[in-house]
Amino acid sequence: MTQQSQDKHQQRQQKLKEKVDERIANAQDEKGLLQVITGNGKGKTTSGFGMVIRCLGHGMKAGVVQFIKGQWDNGERNLLANIGVPFAVMETGFTWETQNKEADTKAAQETWQAAKVMLSDPNIDLVLLDELTYMLSYDYLDIDDVIETLESRPKMQHVVVTGRGAHRRLTELADTVSEVRNVKHAFDSGIKAQLGFDY
Repeated sequence: MTQQSQDKHQQRQQKLKEKVDERIANAQDEKGLLQVITGNGKGKTTSGFGMVIRCLGHGMKAGVVQFIKGQWDNGERNLLANIGVPFAVMETGFTWETQNKEADTKAAQETWQAAKVMLSDPNIDLVLLDELTYMLSYDYLDIDDVIETLESRPKMQHVVVTGRGAHRRLTELADTVSEVRNVKHAFDSGIKAQLGFDY
């Protein structure tokens, strides 16, 4: 690299640094954040659990509420429940397996009551609401109740919501919304879900 190229590179990076520094200096508010991870791609739950682990790694407390996947063996739960992370799990499993709207609605509402306990506890720094979006899509839970509960949670409590087809009111309320896009999935090629990788 010539000295001229190096000088141009350094000038570009310095301008970038100034912009980043300015944004950091202007971002001084502190509050509990609501993040929604939605979209048709794989990795939404995995990302949510990554945030739970990050929280725990800082000596903070997290809680997990799982809708939909309750009957599957779950590597994250196997690990985290053993170190004291509270879990509330909708034990009915996938709704296309149960095919019973009344039973699924009852199970969803019971699980949501456990979620509300976590969402009112100022000692829990982060709550993962895994697959909550489906409960709203299927009308198992009342959107007004969910929004009100999220709005009235402790001021510094973070919440991560995962699942496809996030309700518009949920994304409007959220501070951060990420959409995971499906490009390619092993299951579409006939490969079954793999222990330790997919669950």
